[in-house]
Amino acid sequence: MTPKGLSNYNVEEIRKDFPIFQQEIYGKPLTFLDSGASAQKPQMVLDAIQKCYAEEYANIHRGVYYLSQVGTQKYEDARVKVQKFINAKSDKEIIFVRGATEAINLVAKAGAESF
Repeated sequence: MTPKGLSNYNVEEIRKDFPIFQQEIYGKPLTFLDSGASAQKPQMVLDAIQKCYAEEYANIHRGVYYLSQVGTQKYEDARVKVQKFINAKSDKEIIFVRGATEAINLVAKAGAESF
């Protein structure tokens, strides 16, 4: 039985988007279950990272020069996209952090300060 909403996902087609899954380990297709700590990236994400590092890399929210402004705008655009995707009331509710542990600590600290 396929969970509702998952019937449209073709796993083999999705795997094609991830270069790492094109290899075999011990004669079998790679299966990666440690995505909580290090999620694998599809080719489009790898391409965007490469473009950023090669052509656009600069500090965001910290400069008035061109590359900083481009980076800041892309960062803010991403915040709006996430806001719309999760139906948040405001893009100001979207906070990007480095990982799950930092996010949990941030929420815990914010909750502790409200008591």
